[in-house]
Amino acid sequence: MYEPNHLVGRAHFCLSEPDKMDQADAQFTFVLNQAPNNIPSLLGKACISFNKKEPKTALTFYKKALRINPNCPANVRLGMGHCFYKMNKPEKAKLAFERALQLDPQCVGALVGLSILELNLKTSDSIRRGVQMLSKAYTIDPTHPMVLNHLANHFFFKKDYQKVQHLALHAFHNTENESMRAESCYQMARSFHIQEDFDQVFADSLFARKTNVLILCPHVWHRVFVWRRQAFQYYYQATQFASASFVLPNFGLGQMYIHRGDADNAAQCFEKVLKSNPNNYETMKILGSLYAQSPNQAKRDNAKQFLKKVTEQHPDDVEAWIELAQILEQSDLQGALNGYGTAIKIFKEISRNAINVEIPAEIYNNVAALHFRLGNIKEAMNHYSLALKRCNEEMEHEVEEHYFKSISVTINYNLARLHEANHDYNKAETIYKNILREHPNYVDCYLRLGCMARDLGQIYEASDWFKEALQVEKDHADAWSLIGNLHLAKQEWGPGQKKFERILAQEATSQDTYSIVALGNVWLQTLHQPSKDKDKEKRHQERAIQMYRQVLKIDPKNIWAANGIGSVLAHKGYVSEARDVFSQVRESTADFPDVWVNIAHIYVELKQYVNAIQMYENCLRRFYSHTNTEVLLYMARAYFKWGKLRQCRNVLLRARRVNPHDTLLLYNLALVLQKLAASVLEDTKSSLSTVLSAVHELGLAQKYFSFLKKNGDKMRFDLQLAEIEERQCQDLLAQAQYHVVRARRTDEEEQEIRRKQEEEREALRQKMLNEQRVKEEERVKVEQELILKRQQFVEQSKSKLLFAEVSEDKPRKGRKRYVDEDGFVNDSSSDGENKDRIKRPLNLAEGEVSKHERKRKRRKRDRSESGSDEDVKERNEERRKRREEERRVRKDKARKSKENRGRVHIHQTADQAKPSKPGKFKSKEYIDSDSSSDSDDDKLKIDVVQHMR
Repeated sequence: MYEPNHLVGRAHFCLSEPDKMDQADAQFTFVLNQAPNNIPSLLGKACISFNKKEPKTALTFYKKALRINPNCPANVRLGMGHCFYKMNKPEKAKLAFERALQLDPQCVGALVGLSILELNLKTSDSIRRGVQMLSKAYTIDPTHPMVLNHLANHFFFKKDYQKVQHLALHAFHNTENESMRAESCYQMARSFHIQEDFDQVFADSLFARKTNVLILCPHVWHRVFVWRRQAFQYYYQATQFASASFVLPNFGLGQMYIHRGDADNAAQCFEKVLKSNPNNYETMKILGSLYAQSPNQAKRDNAKQFLKKVTEQHPDDVEAWIELAQILEQSDLQGALNGYGTAIKIFKEISRNAINVEIPAEIYNNVAALHFRLGNIKEAMNHYSLALKRCNEEMEHEVEEHYFKSISVTINYNLARLHEANHDYNKAETIYKNILREHPNYVDCYLRLGCMARDLGQIYEASDWFKEALQVEKDHADAWSLIGNLHLAKQEWGPGQKKFERILAQEATSQDTYSIVALGNVWLQTLHQPSKDKDKEKRHQERAIQMYRQVLKIDPKNIWAANGIGSVLAHKGYVSEARDVFSQVRESTADFPDVWVNIAHIYVELKQYVNAIQMYENCLRRFYSHTNTEVLLYMARAYFKWGKLRQCRNVLLRARRVNPHDTLLLYNLALVLQKLAASVLEDTKSSLSTVLSAVHELGLAQKYFSFLKKNGDKMRFDLQLAEIEERQCQDLLAQAQYHVVRARRTDEEEQEIRRKQEEEREALRQKMLNEQRVKEEERVKVEQELILKRQQFVEQSKSKLLFAEVSEDKPRKGRKRYVDEDGFVNDSSSDGENKDRIKRPLNLAEGEVSKHERKRKRRKRDRSESGSDEDVKERNEERRKRREEERRVRKDKARKSKENRGRVHIHQTADQAKPSKPGKFKSKEYIDSDSSSDSDDDKLKIDVVQHMR
């Protein structure tokens, strides 16, 4: 059972079945463990390692077998050559193949290997040598599948498709190897594929020739269809046989699916190719194009990424730039414009190096359309002109004249739309009518002419144009929608509803979301009409909700349906829920004015008037350039509910300037003027000018109501209400004279009060000025008196000082005391100590006179001066002022002594502690004062100098 030859035989049988390769490997390993030099087992292990993509291990086994038996057959050298080729060593592989041919000149595998090495050199001589080797191999073995497949590949590039099919088909039937069969099917598939492309062009050329050749067309188309079917069949079989690394059949099969219009299966095929080759340029480009047409947003995002990578790898690929620009048209207008701009630059660069390479008119048209959407009217006009010029140049050639004529029609239509958006209606109308002369069935021109008439207020003419479009195409949904909108604009809900229901009755437009939203709006609009039937109102709410929900089922991102649901919730009283819905809609898009207005309505309902008015203002500025009368009317309503009647009047006047013929605005303005005038007249504090202005506005309101009761719009408000309000104005005007008289009397009284108050203020001002003048005069007089008295006091002080010097020389009576030479009395017994002292004069400063002396002098003056009581009072007053002046002088001296404290030095001895007697100077101090008076007249400098032993 474990005999080596038996196990080797079983292992080779297992090698014939790919799923039993591991079992064969185990048996070869077992044999080699028993007999390490068993050559069949070594060759088997080498074969298994090569199939497992381990060429280095396989080469080791081949070398070991060759060392054991150097005379091995040529197949061992052939296996070694294959290993060297897989290890990217073509020189050694060539030596191995040549050695195999030396050992066996009939070795087909070696010839094929050498031919592949020669073909890969890609020179004319090497290709010729390679083909010769393949021919020799075919001569040796005409049934060898590898030879047949390589020859088929050679004849494919020689465009001999019959030989390709013959050789590939023989290769397919002469092998059981799936990889070989996959390659055979691929060769056959692409031969049929390329013939289809060739004959497709050939068939198109037949249609462009004379009519007598058309009899061949059915046969040609039949043959093309058969070839297409066979190409698809062989590509599909190749994908079934091919390994995961052989992805070329998937590439071809994906192309076949594209021809069939099956984008999903095509994308799956190219995804497999991209998985094997992540950065393959062609695959990313095709996948980007396929994903760009997908309704799935995720795939569209992938398409952007793929095409961006393509443009990064190959910046000169103009097709990739155009594809990328087309994808970006829906989400990034500026990015799309940049993509087209790059494509135009590439075309211009090519035109410098090539002949007859012009920028296509389609690109100019797309660039113009993007500029139009971005608001660049001038740039759009220029590019439309370039597109028309390019079409006219191409129409000079007869080959594609019809195609460029059709393109010129589209460009002219777009140019008319540009004029229409620029409010140049005459030019737009001329272009539309010119198109209709050449193409009477161009329905869009009828619709645009009708829309221009509608915008100009010519409703009946607009209706006629829409009916002209219906004569061309009776089931045209846009025409019926526009007619329905005309009815809704006139508040003709029934006829408008029937038009939209007719659209939905057609099978092709049964899921038309625009019509369903319009029907929901009709039911919503009925809720604005006052009604006492609550059940009917509830039914209409449910119908509106049902319509909007139906739209969201078809298109979950429909913002109009979501906005409608929020409106119905607000009507039901669910204000918070409605606000949440409107907020979500606004987050999804900021370019939807209806949701801005609805959010402002919610603020009004919540009595947040400041926020509501701010939202109305933002909406007017962002979307309508402050000219939308409907939004202005909503703003006036918010001011009215807030109680700000003057601001409400101003907003209505703004709206009247925009649309002076709107009777509803006039009615609201008259109503506000009436309310404002009534509030002014009822206010007893109103001034005469305010009352007169209110009476004038009340008269205007009466005139407005008188006009409106005859000429008002019955569809927008009840004319009887205007008549009622007119009578109310008349009643108020009848009472106005009383209010004017009262206001005039009140005004006169207020003027009289103001006059008296003004007189009192003037008198008080004059009194204060007089008092201030008197005070100033008294201050000046007092200052002059003080100056005079100061001078007198200085003179008196001088005379007193002179008197004090004279009095000191007189002898004094009393107890005999020792007086030293300098005039100081000394009570001590040291008589001999003061004999050398020098007698110096004593100068008394101003203010040093004793208090007793001053009192004595004052009593003496009082006795000497006699007079009446008034004279006594005057003297007392003078004495009081003199005392105040003296105190002030003393304070000044004290202050200056503090300032000069750093310059005054006082030396005091122990004798100072003894008490001195009155009238005697008994001090041993040294006083040195450098302070000087401000003037010689005001102050005296007093120096008391005492020299001590």
